[in-house]
Amino acid sequence: MRYPTTRNVVLIAIVAFLATGTSGCLFFGHSQKAPLAGTKAAPDKVLYSQALDNIKHGHYTVARLLLQNLINTYPESEYLAKAKLEIANSYYKQGGVESLTEAVAEYKDFITFFPFLHEAAFAQYRAAMAHFRMMEKPDRDPTQALEAEAELQTMILKYPHSRWTAEARQRLRDVQEVLAQGQFEVASFYYERKAYPASAARLLNLTERYPLFSDADEANMMLGKIYEKFEHKDFAARFYGNIVRDYPLSKLAPDAKKDLIAMGYRVPKPDPKALARMEKEEKYDKDLPGILGKSLDVLRTGPDVAIAHAAHFGQPNLTPDVSSVWAHQVLEPSVISLAANSPSEEIDHSISVTPVISGGPQPSGSGSDVSAGSGGSATGNSIQAGPVESGAEASAPAAGEASPAKDPSKPEAAKPEAAAAGKGKKAAPKAANGKQKKKKKKGLLHKIIPF
Repeated sequence: MRYPTTRNVVLIAIVAFLATGTSGCLFFGHSQKAPLAGTKAAPDKVLYSQALDNIKHGHYTVARLLLQNLINTYPESEYLAKAKLEIANSYYKQGGVESLTEAVAEYKDFITFFPFLHEAAFAQYRAAMAHFRMMEKPDRDPTQALEAEAELQTMILKYPHSRWTAEARQRLRDVQEVLAQGQFEVASFYYERKAYPASAARLLNLTERYPLFSDADEANMMLGKIYEKFEHKDFAARFYGNIVRDYPLSKLAPDAKKDLIAMGYRVPKPDPKALARMEKEEKYDKDLPGILGKSLDVLRTGPDVAIAHAAHFGQPNLTPDVSSVWAHQVLEPSVISLAANSPSEEIDHSISVTPVISGGPQPSGSGSDVSAGSGGSATGNSIQAGPVESGAEASAPAAGEASPAKDPSKPEAAKPEAAAAGKGKKAAPKAANGKQKKKKKKGLLHKIIPF
């Protein structure tokens, strides 16, 4: 009876020895190995290691099954956060629109569950890069480029000291180059066909949001020519001055100086920061491997053609894009009037401005309201220019309703409020109707663009 007891004791001692994670190889001087899959030492670690090995060899589906098994079976594991992140990484490495879309969702889930881990910054960066990899060329759908811009802006603002922030800043310059190039191509199309209001609407948004755009100097020159053509020399001089001040090394700077002198305006001095930035850009271009690298880049598909010309110095725009006519922030109110008179009624990728003519039927379209007046302000998609005259608010139709057509030959029925006010206030609607009738004869174009 003593022999079986001794054998059991020895077996228990061996099991306890292996449970501590110590390998028998230590007796031979070898390094410690990972615990066997059959032991109770660290089964979650075994699952995690097997998943990483499958990801390395491209077996993404198997890896995700192992990682999900780890998460479900060991909710208190120290590898829980790592497993969640690796699921997102597996989708990212697998590639393709569907997998990259899943990667964005997984990275967002990781940030939600583990916001205080330093890997949260990496997850935010990878979410932005997933949209970056799905971007199309500048003349195609900008949805993914806009998503990448928003995610990169969040990354830079939320994690300014992360090790991935510098790379995210450069990627944001690349994305904004693609977005600006798309707007510039459309603006040039309208400019060549002399559809100046439609061209100016896009150029205004471009020059305001993307000053680092490679053709921003040309966009300012086009705006200057448009306003000079409409005899708005003050506005034209501002855009010519932008070229001299913010793009001093541009090939268009000498022409901009001549235009300012010809119109009798002072030529501004170059901005030292802008001059230093452009000098760095020129030095960077000279240090490139040569013309072969750029010529091969042109043969690529996707947005890489535009990215090749993106800036490498300067602060990109960190302000999120909003559905608003940016003209009111630069010049008002004439620029708003100019932007509102687009023949296609498409001011930006997501904006359509429809002018409001008081006292008559509203033009068709689902855009923002532009009310005539002095001064202006914009809130969201709506632009309100100036105060409303007394009496106009009472006669305005309800939201979404068009004003009924009025016969000017028939007198308008007096309203109860006007009848109670006396004779002095009865004459006001007649004068207003006469003014409206006169404006209608001048046409819609004269109403929107007074010049």
